[in-house]
Amino acid sequence: MAIVLVVLIVFVIIVLVRSVRIIPQARAGVVERLGKYQRTLNPGLTILIPFVDRLLPLLDLREQVVSFPPQPVITEDNLVVSIDTVVYFQVTDPRAATYEIANYIQAVEQLTTTTLRNVVGGLNLEEALTSRDQINGQLRGVLDEATGRWGIRVSRVELKAIDPPHSIQDSMEKQMRAERDRRAAILTAEGTKQSAILTAEGQRQASILAAEGDAKAAILRADGEAQAIQKVFDAIHKGNPDQKLLAYQYLQTLPKLAEGSSNKLWIIPSEVGEALKGIGNALGGTNPDPRSGGGHFDEESANQP
Repeated sequence: MAIVLVVLIVFVIIVLVRSVRIIPQARAGVVERLGKYQRTLNPGLTILIPFVDRLLPLLDLREQVVSFPPQPVITEDNLVVSIDTVVYFQVTDPRAATYEIANYIQAVEQLTTTTLRNVVGGLNLEEALTSRDQINGQLRGVLDEATGRWGIRVSRVELKAIDPPHSIQDSMEKQMRAERDRRAAILTAEGTKQSAILTAEGQRQASILAAEGDAKAAILRADGEAQAIQKVFDAIHKGNPDQKLLAYQYLQTLPKLAEGSSNKLWIIPSEVGEALKGIGNALGGTNPDPRSGGGHFDEESANQP
C-alpha cells in the first residue's frame, strides 16, 4: 500500500511538471495537441495537458545576426571575388517558422548566396566595389519577400568584405599608389605656384611702397629746400644788403666750386665779375675798364666818345 502511494505521488509530480510551463520573455512556443498545431504560447505561465499536449522547442523572437562564410561570386567581367555577408533577421510568426521551413537559418544562407550571385553577376568589378549600398538594398528586398512566408522578416543585409583576386589587388594597389603620387605632385606644384605668386605680389607691393616712400621723401625734401630758399630770399630782402656784403658772399662761394678730386674744369658765373667789381669799388673806389682789361675810368670819361 505504501509503495502504491509513493508511486502515485511521483506520478502526480511528473504530471504537474509536464503540465506547468514558463515561457521566458522574447521567446515563443508552439503547442501541438495529439500531433496537430494547437496554439502559440506567449511569455508567461501556461498549463498543458499531460501526455496530450507537446511543447516544441522555443523560438527566439529577438533580431538575430548571422554571418555567412565567404562565397565565391563571378562578376560580369569574369573575375571571381570572395564576398562575406551578414544578415539581420527576426522571427515574426512562430507557427510559420516552425511548419513552413525546416531550417530557416540554412534557408536564409542559401537564399542569400543565390541572390548575391545574381546581383553581383550583373556588375563588373569596379561597380561591385563601389556599389555596396545598391547591392545591400537589392539583397534585402529579395530576401524579405522570399522569407515573408516563412514567418521571418529580414531587416538588413550587409557586405562585410569584397576580396578580388590577388593579382587584381596588386594592380589596384599600384594604381592607387600612382594616383596618390599624381595628386601629391599636383598639390606640390600648386603650392609652389601659389608661393611664387605670393612672393612676387609681396615684392611688387614692397616696390610700390618703396617708390611711394621715395616720392614722398623727395617731395618733402623739395618742399623743405623751397621753404629754406624762400626764407633766405625773404631774409635777404628784409635785410637790404649792400654791394660789399654781396661781393663777400660770392667770394665765399667760389672755393666750393672747386671741391672734389674729379673737377678738372669749372666755370665761373658772370655774376663773379660783378662781385669783383663790387669789391674793387669797395676797396679802391674805382672800377676797372672792362674794355681795356685794366686801369681806372670814371663815368665822365666813359661817356666821352
